[in-house]
Amino acid sequence: MSLCSFLSVLIHITLFVSLCYAADPFVNYELEVSYITASPLGVPQQVIAVNGKFPGPTINSTTNNNVVVNVRNKLDENLLIHWSGIQQRRSSWQDGVLGTNCPIPPKWNWTYQFQVKDQIGSFFYFPSLNFQRASGGYGGFIINNRDIIPIPFGTPDGDITIMIGDWYTRNHTALRKALDAGKDLGMPDGVLINGKGPYRYNDTLVPDGIEYETIEVHPGRTYRIRVHNVGVSTSLNFRIQSHNLLLAETEGSYTVQQNYTSLDIHVGQSYSFLLTTDQNASTDYYIVASARFVNESLWKRVTGVAILRYTNSKGKAKGPLPDSPNDEFDKTFSMNQARSIRWNVSASGARPNPQGSFRYGTINVTEIYVLKNKPPVTINGKRRTTLSGISFVNPSTPIRLADQYKVKGVYKLDFPTRPLTGAPRMETSVINGTFRGFMEVILQNNDTKVQSYHMSGYAFFVVGMDYGEWTENSRGTYNKWDGIARSTTQVYPGAWTAILISLDNVGVWNLRTENLDSWYLGQETYVRVVNPEATNKTELPMPENALYCGALSKLQKPEDISSATSIIGRSRLFFTLLMIVCALIPIFR
Repeated sequence: MSLCSFLSVLIHITLFVSLCYAADPFVNYELEVSYITASPLGVPQQVIAVNGKFPGPTINSTTNNNVVVNVRNKLDENLLIHWSGIQQRRSSWQDGVLGTNCPIPPKWNWTYQFQVKDQIGSFFYFPSLNFQRASGGYGGFIINNRDIIPIPFGTPDGDITIMIGDWYTRNHTALRKALDAGKDLGMPDGVLINGKGPYRYNDTLVPDGIEYETIEVHPGRTYRIRVHNVGVSTSLNFRIQSHNLLLAETEGSYTVQQNYTSLDIHVGQSYSFLLTTDQNASTDYYIVASARFVNESLWKRVTGVAILRYTNSKGKAKGPLPDSPNDEFDKTFSMNQARSIRWNVSASGARPNPQGSFRYGTINVTEIYVLKNKPPVTINGKRRTTLSGISFVNPSTPIRLADQYKVKGVYKLDFPTRPLTGAPRMETSVINGTFRGFMEVILQNNDTKVQSYHMSGYAFFVVGMDYGEWTENSRGTYNKWDGIARSTTQVYPGAWTAILISLDNVGVWNLRTENLDSWYLGQETYVRVVNPEATNKTELPMPENALYCGALSKLQKPEDISSATSIIGRSRLFFTLLMIVCALIPIFR
């Protein structure tokens, strides 16, 4: 062996040894997205499955893991998978929305690779294009604490993921055509719990033969239940008969722990509860997710019902469902409940220091945006939704890709700080965020239904909400100490919600409504955050396997399956070699 070769080997061994103590593990998943035929509400229909299952498998990871997910598109249309609430630190390239990624064509596969840096909590993934989430394609995403970081409650005896959401027996393409024709979607046909229809609690409302979800538990134990509203546009009230729900976490933040008999969960939101099985199990118990802020007498069928079964249960559940909040004419109950959800400032999150050590209330705001939505309007003969008078048009070339290749004319960096006063318009208008700035966003909902808003790349602080029109004086009501940090917040009709965002994550980040119909019709924008000093410390390089489209489509090579799978192969090989070297270290000491 030559001296150069010897030194090269020595350097690599030294690098491996150092990584034994510093490297973060890889977790690898293969997700095949395809159509299946299922009958969740008793009617055969086309459903989007992941690995043949609906809902798809849960991705399980730990803080700082490198997550590698190879997605194979077996649909007949383009696909992107979005990781809702995963912040994609330094890498908006992996976010899975049209502003950052070219779609995965049919019969292609594409490998996502990202680190769940400094995050814990309960999240989910879903297909972000073409209204596909209305047909499924979603699954849970868990980020566990590292062993060295204590969680602010005893270790649960089990971990249960529950996906709830309104559901139509028309598939996503039919729903899309209705919206394109200027129509409303109308009342959903039901609510699913983990992809299944309601237990037959009422012979008139629920037909015979529908498969329902059963969750089996042991008496005298405590379970962590992660509940996600993955539906189209309906806020749902979640409750379990005769049991309290001890709220513990929401979208990556530990909360002040308090009991609820039921909780409103809005579209796109995620919560963790601790459920103690302390009842006598004389019968099974109902798990209910029912529509909110609607005429409940007309919407009775829009109710999901599953079963909680103790292993020593003495019989089937029977009788009426547990009551939903009796507030059809009281607008304040749900908002006061939302205000009661507060940040646990003394608990450690992903890091050893307490969550509350980030004192957001003492930071000076550098930029302010008031985003107002209204009921749908007609623009150029098309029915559209707007934010501040602008209906967003997704460009054929993703914004982040256009920046990388300096493609001009793809978007405008001119999103207004206040709502437009003139006629609404359709544009690709983007918010210009200041790197390391501190942004205040007021979400004003002048529509007649609840809207949920999500921002990629960040957890923002929900500091205030109230009915009426927001004014400068509204800041006097802000919670500047323990407002919850999360990625999706509700805005009640005729009301506002204020959020604060620390713009420390470079990239192009989607700010959108989670209500699929409003999102599809244009109620979104992007926040572009650029470090004027180009450095890999604040943004990772463009991935080797990035897809090209739009003005850059000529750069796209034919699909090379081996290149798509080689990322997974390289990560596995690297980690395997790393483990071998780590195991050999004690032998040579």
